[in-house]
Amino acid sequence: MKEYSKGIYVKFKPEEVEILHDRMKEAGVQNMSAYIRKMALNGYVIIPEWPDLNRLISLHTRISNNLNQYAKKANETGKLYEEDIAEIKKMNNEQTELLKKALEVVIHLYEEDSKKRK
Repeated sequence: MKEYSKGIYVKFKPEEVEILHDRMKEAGVQNMSAYIRKMALNGYVIIPEWPDLNRLISLHTRISNNLNQYAKKANETGKLYEEDIAEIKKMNNEQTELLKKALEVVIHLYEEDSKKRK
């Protein structure tokens, strides 16, 4: 059984559909049903623009790639190098700090939303 089983039919003017598509594009949403449902129930869609989150994703990718390279090198040579381990630790610490910042933003948004709902 599908999670969403109750359908509601809504008609739009052609210019309203254009606006709807523009707003969906601005929000980075492709699923029209999900977008309309979110807007109808909550009245807004949060569009996160967090440069720190983009840095975090990039850093995570670099750490993963480096770990794979170090593991390959260790398997080939039977050795681990202190500089490699130190680099991974440094990037991991930076990643942890960026995660903390991102979570603080999410917690703040949640608290603000909770205040509005009271």
